[in-house]
Amino acid sequence: MADSPEPGSPPRSAPGGARAVLEASAAAAARGDPATLALVLETEGSTYVRAGAMALFGAREGQVGWLSGGCVEPEIEQRAAEAAAAQGIDWIDIDTRSDEDLFAGSAQGCRGRLRLALLPLAGLRDWPALVDEWRRGHGDLRLDLQAGGALTAAVGDERQRWTLPAASLPWPSTPGSAEPGRWRLEIAAPPSVLVLGAGPETSTLLPLLRTLGWMTTLVERRPRWAALAALADHALARSPAQALATARAHDAALVMHHHFELDREALEHLGGDGGQGIGFVGLLGPQRRRDDLFRVLPAAARDALAARLHSPIGLALGGEGPEAIALSVAAQLQRHRHGAD
Repeated sequence: MADSPEPGSPPRSAPGGARAVLEASAAAAARGDPATLALVLETEGSTYVRAGAMALFGAREGQVGWLSGGCVEPEIEQRAAEAAAAQGIDWIDIDTRSDEDLFAGSAQGCRGRLRLALLPLAGLRDWPALVDEWRRGHGDLRLDLQAGGALTAAVGDERQRWTLPAASLPWPSTPGSAEPGRWRLEIAAPPSVLVLGAGPETSTLLPLLRTLGWMTTLVERRPRWAALAALADHALARSPAQALATARAHDAALVMHHHFELDREALEHLGGDGGQGIGFVGLLGPQRRRDDLFRVLPAAARDALAARLHSPIGLALGGEGPEAIALSVAAQLQRHRHGAD
């Protein structure tokens, strides 16, 4: 369970959950589904999620995202359907901190409190355009919601404003709050990983990274691995230099060709001007192979990679085979993304 964050900078939700929920919400809004976005505004005590977390109800796909271990979702789903029918914002205060709640048959046992806003997508015109900007990495999704029903959402230069009917708040203003009845939240832009080269691990690695919220770009020119392009968000049958020249910035790059010369080419360009903005570079293969590659790289590329290179890539989780390797690589990327590397 996650304790509530300290006051200060806007709360940020977990990237993985955000991606699934936001993509599903954009699709539901485009289809006209009677869907509602449940947004966590405040938490107190030990809770399953933090402020900024989301779940979607009423979409064709069913529920997307979780705000608890499954015990409070039925109540939220019912209230979300009512909000969608009324096309207005509703609020929920879920408090399980008392002993009575702890020992109730359906209690979470979390000793925490969630305060939620239920936002009917039917009232959020052009919501899919904002989500598309977010997916493209053009910035965090910034939300400014007021108890009176005013909502502003922005990603980069894209900004939308709506005013929806809103129920009265079922809780008093938070003590000490500078702006009672107003919440500013940020949903972090999804991290992006450039996978240079495909191999036996790719069929497990790409879906796993997407599930964890990463935007994936596969760079592979060899016909043998062409079918794996369908598993990535973007696929480029180009050279590493051409791939690094594309507009999107990447948080991480993985060099995984299983081919010495192709890996050398990728590392050389990652050590050049095109790869300077990538803070994490992972190289598949044993340490001796890395040393052999470094011997044939230009000195400037070696120096540029030294502080960023993780080799051999992957946490020592145990196991053998491509699936275990894919899991170890994804685990290290996730650890790096959350500042524990």
